[in-house]
Amino acid sequence: MHENEITFIIRGAIFKVYNTLGPGLLESSYEASLGYELIKAGLIVEHQVGLPLIYDTLKLDVGYRIDLLIEKKVIIEIKSVENLAEVHHKQIITYLKFSGIKVGLLVNFNTSEIAKEIHRKVNAFRD
Repeated sequence: MHENEITFIIRGAIFKVYNTLGPGLLESSYEASLGYELIKAGLIVEHQVGLPLIYDTLKLDVGYRIDLLIEKKVIIEIKSVENLAEVHHKQIITYLKFSGIKVGLLVNFNTSEIAKEIHRKVNAFRD
């Protein structure tokens, strides 16, 4: 399945979770619910995937975690904050770079308009 097809399904699941739960919960609540919806949709979902930092020839396990990895093709970074900061956008771009994944979605569930809080990011560093 192509990344565009996957992100289409993900967006639908995000809306379903948001419309069911609403804003103001912990990120872990949205992660678990979204993962469940995506599994129901037939996608392969991995939670809290470790992401090592490779520096020169040294592999460092410094605790970076991808919230959700879908079909090994799309990263979802979940937030539940008053406002997304620039660092949140940089975080997912860095995760894309480190992982070699092409597409990621940054989602802030703590909002009154979920459509405005789904941000698609593309890995410009991919080989």
